[in-house]
Amino acid sequence: MLLLHAEHRQPTLTATYASLRNHWQAITLEIQRLEEENNRIFIDAYGLKGELEPGVPLHQITLTCNPHYRYGAGKSDAEYEALLLADTVREFVSYAVGCMVGRYSLDKPGMILANQGETVEDYMARVATVEGLGTIAFLPDRDNVLPILDGDWFEDDIVDRFKRFLRVTFGETHYTENLAFVEQALGRDLRSYFLREYYDDHVKHYQKRPIYWLFSSPKGSFNALIYMHRYRYDTVSVVLNDYLRDFRSKLVAHKLHLEQVSISASATPKDRTAALKETDKLDRMIADLTEYEDKILYPLATQQAAERGKS
Repeated sequence: MLLLHAEHRQPTLTATYASLRNHWQAITLEIQRLEEENNRIFIDAYGLKGELEPGVPLHQITLTCNPHYRYGAGKSDAEYEALLLADTVREFVSYAVGCMVGRYSLDKPGMILANQGETVEDYMARVATVEGLGTIAFLPDRDNVLPILDGDWFEDDIVDRFKRFLRVTFGETHYTENLAFVEQALGRDLRSYFLREYYDDHVKHYQKRPIYWLFSSPKGSFNALIYMHRYRYDTVSVVLNDYLRDFRSKLVAHKLHLEQVSISASATPKDRTAALKETDKLDRMIADLTEYEDKILYPLATQQAAERGKS
């Protein structure tokens, strides 16, 4: 991941990206200079002065780090820079997710887990072969399930794990500044990005053959990401029992609390109204989760358990 390369690494993401961007700009301009020089040699050799021009526009310099080529001609410099920054940060987020599930590691280059049925134990064995490795910097998620929810309901949800990844890679000192850089580049807060854009970006990147699969309830109240190469016979049961049902229990408990607030004499009218409104939202979410369990997850988990029993 280019933002983690030692030659560009700075204390902050802002400075790191600036170093990387300057490097890309220098490469692009050098390639443009060389192509224009080749054109001049060709024109002189064949006596084509006045018929051909040696100049090469930036959008014809075919490097993906060149935004003029990557996004096509006709945009302003500000638009080019915003698009390139956003895509670079999306790639950083994607790499972080890869580290969360064990596809990649901060301690060893290349892919680590990329074969069906591989486990965290396989990951540990491969990464631990790195000479001189002490403590592994960032461990993958143990059960291969990353909840993506509209709220901080699980300690190991994808937003929390990304924040840990950011702290590991760029430290605690500038953490707040680095997180703000990521969110500004994405154009929204981190949780909103994971909920509304991340998986679409992933599917687009892998040309509709995603390597991460998304479990999602009909109305999107519940989402959980898994890595296909770590999919097991009991993965659906883990999603159902350890996440969906646990999440629904938390929603029910929160709803009961809000119902008490809505009838409390000590609560303000504003608080009671807000509690009633939130209770209605929770009712819809609970119904969404129940429908997803009854129609999709429970039948699938039961089927896979039965097939496992026959094998």
